Amino acid sequence: MPITRSQSTFAPPIVAARRWLDGVIFPPDRPLINVSQAAPVAPPPQELRQLMADVALHRDDVHLYGPDLGLPELRAELATQWSAHYGGNITPAQVAITSGCNQAFAAAIHALTGEGDEVILPTPWYFNHRMWLDMSGVKTVPLATGPDMLPDPERAAALITPRTRAIALVSPNNPAGAEYPAELVRAFYELAQRNGIRLILDETYKDFDARTGAAHDLFTDPDWDRTLIHLYSFSKAYRLTGHRVGAIMTSSAMLDEVEKFVDSVTICPNQIGQHAALWGMRNLGDWLAGERAEILDRRAAISEGFPALESEGWALRGLGAYFAYVAHPFDLPSDQLAKALVREAGVLLLPATMFVPEDDPSGQRHLRIAFANLDRDGIGQMFQRLKGLTF
Repeated sequence: MPITRSQSTFAPPIVAARRWLDGVIFPPDRPLINVSQAAPVAPPPQELRQLMADVALHRDDVHLYGPDLGLPELRAELATQWSAHYGGNITPAQVAITSGCNQAFAAAIHALTGEGDEVILPTPWYFNHRMWLDMSGVKTVPLATGPDMLPDPERAAALITPRTRAIALVSPNNPAGAEYPAELVRAFYELAQRNGIRLILDETYKDFDARTGAAHDLFTDPDWDRTLIHLYSFSKAYRLTGHRVGAIMTSSAMLDEVEKFVDSVTICPNQIGQHAALWGMRNLGDWLAGERAEILDRRAAISEGFPALESEGWALRGLGAYFAYVAHPFDLPSDQLAKALVREAGVLLLPATMFVPEDDPSGQRHLRIAFANLDRDGIGQMFQRLKGLTF
């Protein structure tokens, strides 16, 4: 029998990695250090939770279906704040709210592609992007990045065919952590523009970029929506992972196609989560600035502590937002090494085999560390456990 859509792709990596914990006992003096997933583990701030409780208790409409493309007030707020931040002109009609950023990507792919079409993904890639392309009957065309973990527009140009529909970038990058320079993002935008394809730019981690100000100038183009599909997530900014609130910004014509997808899957985004995102945008600017400062301090702790591993042959390839992408010094392939680290070091992280094609040898040499949920002390403990290991 032919394989099904879901059988055409791999198992969810986070779920697969959690199975490595089965049967492993972590003593009280050496608890598990989990750096496998890039998601906040703390709840939203108290005032935001109170707002959500009040909305649930006193607004009957939040328990009903809402607009397919999201609350008009939230769409307008995003348009206003993004226009100010990026120095462009974004209208509410160019904004839709989705059930998380993954749904934004899925909706964009369904709106763009047909059977056998192609999308270019830099490697290492965000695994859910690859999974969705597989399940959509879309061919993933890998674009290897350089030693600095940045993709090359000229190499991308050589991969474009008549079936190419989009290039998808993530910046700050998951899994490599790289923050793409503005001129690089512009180069990819112009490449897509010249070839009549779309640039999908996922900025889930934009709130934790080490740079100040706008990371690119794409929204300053009057016709940005003919080429750019911008994706965002409220999950990381306001700790709303369980409430599934994301966003997509593109042309109103493209959003007409997105609406078909949303209406057939979730009908509408989570109503309470949308009210939380709207209140957060209007009231939690200072709090979010503090969250960003803490993440940047943890990033600094990785930089400061990594020389202890470098002396043993480790190499830091990428660092930014929630992630460190590292090369290990062992003969053991990374997928076997990651499982061994659970037992030998009490550290759960992901091997790079989950972020590259099966035939890409770089996957065997690299690991992703999602460090955002470790404070400085936790990062120090992680380095202590990794130092001196032999396999």
